[in-house]
Amino acid sequence: MRGLACVLMFQTHCYDSWMSPEAKKSSSLIAWSRLGGTLPAPLFIFLAGVSFALVTEKLREKGIARNAIAKQTILRGAEIFGMGLLFRVQEFALGYPWSPWTDLLRVDVLNILGLSMMLMGVLCWATGDGGVAAARIRTLVAGIFAAVIVAMATPPLWTTHRPKFLPWPIESYINGVHIFKEPQPWLFPLFPWSAFAFAGLAVGFFLFSDFAKRREGLAFAALGGAGIVACYLSILFDSSRVRLYAVYDYWHSNPDFLLMRCGILLMILFLVYAWCRWGLAQKGFSPIIQLGKTSLLVYWVHIEFVYGRFSILPKGQCSALKATEGLITIFLAMLALSLLWTNWKKWRVRASQ
Repeated sequence: MRGLACVLMFQTHCYDSWMSPEAKKSSSLIAWSRLGGTLPAPLFIFLAGVSFALVTEKLREKGIARNAIAKQTILRGAEIFGMGLLFRVQEFALGYPWSPWTDLLRVDVLNILGLSMMLMGVLCWATGDGGVAAARIRTLVAGIFAAVIVAMATPPLWTTHRPKFLPWPIESYINGVHIFKEPQPWLFPLFPWSAFAFAGLAVGFFLFSDFAKRREGLAFAALGGAGIVACYLSILFDSSRVRLYAVYDYWHSNPDFLLMRCGILLMILFLVYAWCRWGLAQKGFSPIIQLGKTSLLVYWVHIEFVYGRFSILPKGQCSALKATEGLITIFLAMLALSLLWTNWKKWRVRASQ
């Protein structure tokens, strides 16, 4: 799933950066590209929650104290948050003198990924007392509850109850206002983005349940079915005349749209599971799986060669065909980088033994 997120991210960034305004107007490709571009960030954040649950559960099963687990997982979140700040410094330095200094404080995916992991660490600590099975159930329920709370709180925090008393760099972490008068949907504030992490956390603990261990295929199918139900409910709620909020913005801040995207993530999870268990992933080398192993690295590097000073094609000047050629080049280059990185790490391990 991380590899899929990487590919969707590549195509979104490449077409957005390189296609000329005329090409974007005359081609339907950009519309499909942007549609696919709504998935990478939710995928990455959702999968962070799933992975967080897997790590926490294994540590609990080893009998490690919940304080030690919380320290380890929260520090990992702080590390990712620090990487997000470092990434913004890098982007500012490479874009100098054209980059505004406010870009240093822009809320991006890595920032919210790190903060979400820290919050999940606190939640797992709060629910981790007692036996492993009981703690698993408590954390699963708490993850769902936290995701619902974040989703339901998002619309007022974006509109009628914005925390305007806070400095904009702090408020931006709540609603993505940045330096503008209104929250910006292209940024990644805690509301609503952390909800995907809590949803992933709940899914991860579900996969460690006794039922999922006994009937793995059925458990993933159940998650896929739950995804279909979530999408149906999103459409049903959207068509309802009942409105809970003074400002209704389905496509950006409303819980109905978050429910839709969570449903899509669950369906993708089942399809990827089926592909990995019965599909082409069982037939040799998989470039998608390889990219997923180094998703942070390829995310970090490809940005500079698409949006940055070292862009391999002129930005905003290419046809759809030329941008597609660039996309294929970026894909192959990032795959080669991923292979070099994993093989180098293996070589280091062998050399140290």
